[in-house]
Amino acid sequence: MSEDHRDPKKVKVRGSLWARLRAYFLAGILVTAPISLTLYLAWLFISFIDRQVAGVLPPNLNPNTYLPFSVPGIGLLLVLLALTLVGWIAAGYFGRLFIRLSEIVLARMPVIRSVYGAFKQIFETVLANQSTAFRDVVLIEYPRRGIWSLAFVTGKTEGEVQNLTEDETINIFVPTTPNPTSGFLLFVPRRDLIVLDMSVEEGIKMVVSAGIVTPPDQRPEEEQQNPRIRSRIKPVLDVLDGQGEAAAQADLAKRPNHDPIRADKAGEG
Repeated sequence: MSEDHRDPKKVKVRGSLWARLRAYFLAGILVTAPISLTLYLAWLFISFIDRQVAGVLPPNLNPNTYLPFSVPGIGLLLVLLALTLVGWIAAGYFGRLFIRLSEIVLARMPVIRSVYGAFKQIFETVLANQSTAFRDVVLIEYPRRGIWSLAFVTGKTEGEVQNLTEDETINIFVPTTPNPTSGFLLFVPRRDLIVLDMSVEEGIKMVVSAGIVTPPDQRPEEEQQNPRIRSRIKPVLDVLDGQGEAAAQADLAKRPNHDPIRADKAGEG
């Protein structure tokens, strides 16, 4: 009879070698996947802009016409130059006059004026140098007490909404996962907000990744050991348990003395 004798040392070496190769393979994916996806998305964006610009640019003004090969990024460069030129013209006297006249015309159009006004306010809020929109990441109790949601401050509440309440309220945007462009607008009292130390970029990464990418806590270790939010569920459960026990005792006190065992024996007799 032949027996399969295996050397434990050889088996251990093969196992450790396979584990190292597997770890190297996963490390290679972790290194190359983010870079590859970023470059691929950048290439798609640049190619899309180049195609759109090439469709409206006359052939005699397109540099690719005079080159034996296509140069990527020319369309994007032309778009950036065009936007810069428009901004330079708009900053002048005639540019401001043209914009003012255009807004007067748009204000007389029933549907277009609403769409234009909304987009203008959004872009002015996001791109303004002194804007505080999306500058803070906060934690709020939503959609009910005891459940916390990540949200972004979009500004201070003003107008009728603020005038109707005594509390100072803040405009809060609660994004959805994994698409942060949609979400809910909430008006939350300032005292109910817990401002986090993480940056807006870190908060967006956490929302998009559904919590897989969690930024580290940058606070001192002493603060990390002391929770800022005390548990509100345990006291409520204790109260409910006390109320339930008191109600059960009161219900038993109202019932007459009744022993089911004695009743069954009486029925048999």
